[in-house]
Amino acid sequence: MADTLGERINGLLRDVPDFPEPGIGFKDISPLLADARAFDEVVDGLAGVARLGDAEIDLVAGVEARGFLIAGALACRLGAGLVPVRKAGKLPPPTLTRSYDLEYGSAEIEVPSGVLDGRRVLLVDDVLATGGTLRAAAELVGQAGGTVTALAVIVELGFLGGRDALNGLAPLHSLLTL
Repeated sequence: MADTLGERINGLLRDVPDFPEPGIGFKDISPLLADARAFDEVVDGLAGVARLGDAEIDLVAGVEARGFLIAGALACRLGAGLVPVRKAGKLPPPTLTRSYDLEYGSAEIEVPSGVLDGRRVLLVDDVLATGGTLRAAAELVGQAGGTVTALAVIVELGFLGGRDALNGLAPLHSLLTL
């Protein structure tokens, strides 16, 4: 049995080679989500991030798609609202959109217009790789009038340097760094 939350998380990750593209190693959190106790501990750990410092959280923003699952549970735990950061074309208009680069191409994300104005936001995702998606999401929240008070992920792939791509945005917290 794992002694720390990080060890529990690591023991429940599944490595998927060549997904979504050849040469990419995907960290699957599905086994973690399926373990009720571990998922509850992850939500508690991320809720602790929201309580750091003096910043109060109005909204939790979750990045598509696994970030939605985490953000929904976390928003309930914190008594906060929820905002999805979705792939372009998935939200009804009006929306704000931002393009960004991935390790294997480019993509666009969007948020609903008018719901982030003046709100304090905890931005969450499952895995931090190169930082492109989380940086674009944080910039998009700012463009929409929100203030990202903290960034939180379950797993940070430290060897890919994503933390460096997020410098200056908001404090970054990860429950496990590989």
